[in-house]
Amino acid sequence: MNHYETVFILTPVLSDDQMKEAVKKYTGFLQENGGSIVHEDHWGLRKLAYPIQKKSTGFYHLVEFEGPGDLVNRLEVEYRRDERVIRFLSVKLDKHAVEYNEKRRRQQSTP
Repeated sequence: MNHYETVFILTPVLSDDQMKEAVKKYTGFLQENGGSIVHEDHWGLRKLAYPIQKKSTGFYHLVEFEGPGDLVNRLEVEYRRDERVIRFLSVKLDKHAVEYNEKRRRQQSTP
């Protein structure tokens, strides 16, 4: 199983419920196709560095997961098919990045 991290940006015209439903769709897709969610982080509505489709803000969401190699390709096809997703980026994490993410999460959970 490989470790991956994906960040996707949803269009800002969605309501809160629509945004949560879109996030649930993609986390469910990962779990249905042999992946397991390691960590999920909603960054909220943020300003984009440059306008995309005449929009200057978007809902950012990060998902760290484990899964087989072809899962990322299928996930990105789903992103491309959905009009709500305006940008996405998926990367494979090496062992150092996985250790760093675990260490960072431990530090954030400890006050």
